[in-house]
Amino acid sequence: MPEISTHFGIDKALKTLGITPINLGSSTGINSFSNGSIIGSFSPVDGALIAKVKTTSQADYNEVLETATAAFKVWRSKPAPFRGEIVRQFGDKLREKKEALGKLVSYEMGKSYQEGLGEVQEMIDICDFAVGLSRQLHGLTMHSERPGHRMYEQYHPLGVVGIISAFNFPVAVWAWNTALAWICGDVCVWKPSEKTPLCGIACQNIAAEVFAENNLPEGISSLINGNYQVGEFMTQDSRIPLISATGSTKMGKTVAQVVAARLGKSLLELGGNNAIIVTPDADIKMTVIGAVFGAVGTAGQRCTSTRRLIIHETIYDKVMKAITDAYKQLRIGNPLDENNHMGPLIDADAVKRYQNALDKVVEEGGKILVEGGLLSGAGFESGCYVKPAIVEAEPHFKMVQEETFAPILYVLKYAGTVENAIDIQNSVAQGLSSAIMTNNLREAECFLSVTGSDCGIANVNIGTSGAEIGGAFGGEKETGGGRESGSDAWKVYMRRQTNTINYTTELPLAQGIKFDL
Repeated sequence: MPEISTHFGIDKALKTLGITPINLGSSTGINSFSNGSIIGSFSPVDGALIAKVKTTSQADYNEVLETATAAFKVWRSKPAPFRGEIVRQFGDKLREKKEALGKLVSYEMGKSYQEGLGEVQEMIDICDFAVGLSRQLHGLTMHSERPGHRMYEQYHPLGVVGIISAFNFPVAVWAWNTALAWICGDVCVWKPSEKTPLCGIACQNIAAEVFAENNLPEGISSLINGNYQVGEFMTQDSRIPLISATGSTKMGKTVAQVVAARLGKSLLELGGNNAIIVTPDADIKMTVIGAVFGAVGTAGQRCTSTRRLIIHETIYDKVMKAITDAYKQLRIGNPLDENNHMGPLIDADAVKRYQNALDKVVEEGGKILVEGGLLSGAGFESGCYVKPAIVEAEPHFKMVQEETFAPILYVLKYAGTVENAIDIQNSVAQGLSSAIMTNNLREAECFLSVTGSDCGIANVNIGTSGAEIGGAFGGEKETGGGRESGSDAWKVYMRRQTNTINYTTELPLAQGIKFDL
């Protein structure tokens, strides 16, 4: 097992984030507060053991919840603009540490350094959004049917918000939830993926600095570490009114059932099986850029990654030649080297799922157009680097209907009108992101209409991958129905209350009911 590389400044980045890498063979833990078992964080980039982290025991968890519950009583009483100021300071800390955190994201998760920086920028952007929102947590006023009465609604914080995040966006999704929950007056308990625990510790260290500098309780932001069993501490806990969970559809169904059994609330961001429709009126150059980045960005490990390309039969050959030519130019390797387009998959299990998907789709009758496979040799010692593959397939194939978190692009032909392509796109169980490439206004409007895309995100002339924080992010069907980030997503972190004030000396009842005493 190799030592941690210092060539790209990883050691400096870790120090900046308050994380000291261990010497191999040491049992020193990072998270000294916890008393659970020890897990290692291994980089898919070079296979190195970065650090060891103590997981959270049941006793540790109970202490965390007690601390968070106590902090909520303080935090909820602070004016929302004050809470916004704290979030502003957190955003500024992220600006100071953007390079270091971006490198850690890249090294621990495996996405390209530029994507790592982009993920931290998303954190900064949602902080800016939340700061403005902290002065706009508004309700409505309405007219009462009773004279001398005033009615209005207002929003109050829920309490402790539990956040379960996935490895592929190890910091941004937490920030989407946390920045909004904080300005709403909630406190947060976060369980990051056990595959990227150091990113969670880094974020907690940054948040802790801000709260300490403002003499605020540490329980406003709390971190727990471990596998799904640690996550179950939160999903089963009636002290946590809202669980925000990001991950697979299978995981989300389990979370939803457990939380619903105690009448809690769930915010679910689950699987995506995203498609780009390419019509005869598409701009081919734009199509190639959107499809290739969508398929290979983050090594196909985004929930918004492009899985399916639905191309009209009249331009199929032209589009596929352009895309296969682009694939020949892709550079795969250390994601911290900015000359590379794609880094590794997260771990050996992800590689197995990638290989299994390719084997199965060929068994179903799929035709390999761009061959995949495992990369080996110098620079690929971790065993997590694979080649992006393209497979010509049919919409009904089992593997086409499923989501595989890997750089596999299924290409499908359609004939006739754009409605036929939309039917193919909507034929899967997932409903996160979708896109159409066309310069035909009628096709674009059809795609966006009530009979068009059934996804939570529908784009015209951009790809499926990526989203701006100003819009609500999420999807329908087996994607879970949740919405995070922009628009009015803040409302899920609050409870709505309707208020009626009688400023007369009489007590008339609603609907004209008489109850004379």
